[in-house]
Amino acid sequence: MLGVIDYGAGNLGSVLNALKRLGFEARIAAGPEELLSNSPFEKIIFPGDGHFASAMASLEKSGYAQTIKEWIGAGKPFLGICIGLQLLFDSSEEAPPVDGNPVRGLGIISGEVKRFPGRKVPQIGWNSTRAIGSSKLKLFKGLPENTFFYYIHSYYVEPKDNSVSAAEAEYYLPYCSAIEKDNLMAVQFHPEKSGECGLNLLKNWAEG
Repeated sequence: MLGVIDYGAGNLGSVLNALKRLGFEARIAAGPEELLSNSPFEKIIFPGDGHFASAMASLEKSGYAQTIKEWIGAGKPFLGICIGLQLLFDSSEEAPPVDGNPVRGLGIISGEVKRFPGRKVPQIGWNSTRAIGSSKLKLFKGLPENTFFYYIHSYYVEPKDNSVSAAEAEYYLPYCSAIEKDNLMAVQFHPEKSGECGLNLLKNWAEG
């Protein structure tokens, strides 16, 4: 059973439909308690979009912030999509300090989320994505060397340790568009909206 986290924003239906089309049993988690011990889920997907600060506030209020950290810390498979990638980082330029207090992300991956330097943001549409390192044999197994995925975002992640980068894309500058660290994987693009290549990536993750 695959679990999908609903933090209050994002098109969860597209993710569930994609998983159903692939033949996987999946449903939305009833709450953070389903990520604790004796969880009915073998793997968790965290998709979504929205503002970094409001998304983190929602995770903290619901209790998902702590249980996501515990899930990943326990070595259980996790896939973040779009803001599900960005929230794994320490902070974001989208969420400047409030009254001198920084807005913290989950802090699971060291690094920052930065705004694209160009004027034409967000990036909306298909972009070529190049897998790096072992991700070619895992998340991107069987996909073309340069695969087109669907993106919609104004900010990109910049990890401190480049070894966690699983893929790169380019929009004004080359940037990390996917990460892989042990049981943790996350992508900036939307595989559920990226046709057959997106479905193949989801299948690779679910079966991996």
